Amino acid sequence: MTLQESGEMYLESIYLLIQEKGFVRSVDVCEKMGYSKPSVSRAVGILKRGGYLSTDKEGYLTLTEKGRMVAERTYERHTLLTAVFISLGVPEDVATADACKIEHYISDTTFQALKDAIHKDERNIFDHSVQSRQE
Repeated sequence: MTLQESGEMYLESIYLLIQEKGFVRSVDVCEKMGYSKPSVSRAVGILKRGGYLSTDKEGYLTLTEKGRMVAERTYERHTLLTAVFISLGVPEDVATADACKIEHYISDTTFQALKDAIHKDERNIFDHSVQSRQE
């Protein structure tokens, strides 16, 4: 099953709720994401069938290893891209919104190259790229 953007967003939200509260139920997801109960129920069913999520008899949601990996990957992309955009002078609300869109579409190769460039170069790589364009 190929996970779509909305599935990644659900997993990321569940992951963050678990970090924040220690437990998650569908109603928590509804509140965090602003979605209706039927929408969240449908998404939970799809994620369960895909092996990303499990529920217990009390209705608590748990990420499977597969779901946790996707959620952590998505969250890492979100936080790094947001930080990069803010460092470029993008207002935080715009940086966050743009990162939320891009995190689902950037390839693993490009994201890894971005991470490597940031971690490899002690200097600000963005200053260097601006200078290169001006020359």
